[in-house]
Amino acid sequence: MLRQDEGRFMLGKYLSDKKIPWRRRRRLGMAVVGNMPTASFLTKIGKMQSAGCRLCKIAREARGESIDGLANETHGHINSAGCEGMAITVTAAHHSIWRHLYDSMHAAQEPKSKLKFVTLDKESHMSTLWRREEFLRMCSKEELAEKAQDSKSLIYKKEKKTSSSPIM
Repeated sequence: MLRQDEGRFMLGKYLSDKKIPWRRRRRLGMAVVGNMPTASFLTKIGKMQSAGCRLCKIAREARGESIDGLANETHGHINSAGCEGMAITVTAAHHSIWRHLYDSMHAAQEPKSKLKFVTLDKESHMSTLWRREEFLRMCSKEELAEKAQDSKSLIYKKEKKTSSSPIM
């Protein structure tokens, strides 16, 4: 919360804004102080027997799997793709935000720019990218790995050199 327009001042401004519905402000306040009515919190105050995630439990039961070793149901857990009951929803939200971000960057891109997004339709990693012909024409995956290693060692040497200089 140290970034400009994202600190405590902005949080206070949001929470005191009467134009924002009370339920939204209340929910954010509860998330910030850590007392959302999650299983983890309700177990902590003695209202539930188990802190295991109820959404993960439902998802596992629907698949006919064991409900042993459930993750704790916390605000962070249910808002992540790690929650078995929320994974599809959270991933869809992630992709929706990515598409909006991509469209915004593409619209702002200069016409003469040579930069090109290569994985708009899906996420990729280095192994899958080099299965595409256009990447093989640029360089081999091994050449890229070698250059990356050279860059990494140069950065390491530079950091080591600056950190070993005496402080005056």
